[in-house]
Amino acid sequence: MNKTQAGTALITGASAGIGAVYADRLARRGHDLILVARDQTKLDAVAQRLRADTGVAVETLIADLTRPADLAAVEARLRSDERIGLLVNNAGVAVIGAMVDADPDALEAMLRINAIAPTRLALAAAQGFIARKAGTVINIASVTALIPERFNGVYSGSKAYLIAFSQALQEELRPHGVRVQAVLPGATRTAIWGAAVDHLPKEMLMEVDEMVDAALAGLDQGELITIPSLPDPADWQAYTAARLHMAPRLSLNKAAARYQSVTTQ
Repeated sequence: MNKTQAGTALITGASAGIGAVYADRLARRGHDLILVARDQTKLDAVAQRLRADTGVAVETLIADLTRPADLAAVEARLRSDERIGLLVNNAGVAVIGAMVDADPDALEAMLRINAIAPTRLALAAAQGFIARKAGTVINIASVTALIPERFNGVYSGSKAYLIAFSQALQEELRPHGVRVQAVLPGATRTAIWGAAVDHLPKEMLMEVDEMVDAALAGLDQGELITIPSLPDPADWQAYTAARLHMAPRLSLNKAAARYQSVTTQ
């Protein structure tokens, strides 16, 4: 794949962890890069290394996606830059612990960066992708969306939103030749979890390189939903089939019999 075919990839949260590895892998696939993050020093270090190692063009864009002005600037770039053919919505934060004990402002900030920012960026990118009849949006969600009882519900809820958003967005964009992928990592060795990651069983913890390589393999295979650690795709297919099986009965003009009032004589 040459650079013209690959197009430019814009990656959020690109200064470390999953975003930095995506930047490395996409550069090696021939993509020029626009790297977005808050930390100028870290972002510059990633950019310099990739320029030296791969020879691709790498631009940095400093933005705090919780700030409306910064988010709007990234949206504007996605709308205006016709070279961009791939968006990786990776930036995310986590609030660990009980919801009732959490700082409400921290929870709101998490929702802004985990849900609102990727929504606005994906829709901004989609406008250009539709016009060019090509493009890919990758949203980094989480397996916590499937087991919310075990995690902070606001965090897992934000990731569940990303899955639903990705599924609906793919239905809208498929006729235009645009692809969407939602990636659901399990526990991955990144800074987002802090020291808590060191207390996880070794068999549960995936290294970042392995996770991103698996996610890109899923993209190559045409998956809408990629769960890097799930051995049998039939499990996800069964989950989806069970959900869709309920669909015809989720909205009816009568309440289910078990909710009907019982008339006694």
